[in-house]
Amino acid sequence: MLFAMDAAGTPAPQIMKDFWREFPGDAEGRAYAEAIVLGVVSDRESVDARITRASEHWRLSRMTRVDRNVLRLATWELVHQASTPRAVILDEAVELAKRFGSEDSGAFVNGVLGRVADDCGRPAEPSPTA
Repeated sequence: MLFAMDAAGTPAPQIMKDFWREFPGDAEGRAYAEAIVLGVVSDRESVDARITRASEHWRLSRMTRVDRNVLRLATWELVHQASTPRAVILDEAVELAKRFGSEDSGAFVNGVLGRVADDCGRPAEPSPTA
């Protein structure tokens, strides 16, 4: 949905309506997805500012649309979803970037999100000991 809004400039309510018509998801997943989309839209300026600070030598406008929107999604989650572990957010974002982005997207997203997470006070969780 974020990708579609970025590509078409269509408002979130219309994008969500169109998306769910094509891909009806389960109720729980739908509510979570809509909360993230609306969260990113309402906080986009601060989300983009965090990404810009963390992405050395890369302007948002130079990033691929996939990378830019995966970063927006995960950055919003890092800031607003404290109950979701940092590692889960980063792993899911990297997997999305690898699946839908370029050959280098996974490493790029991982590097930027690591800096975003540190910047917003989400240090890496300690590894479990055996």
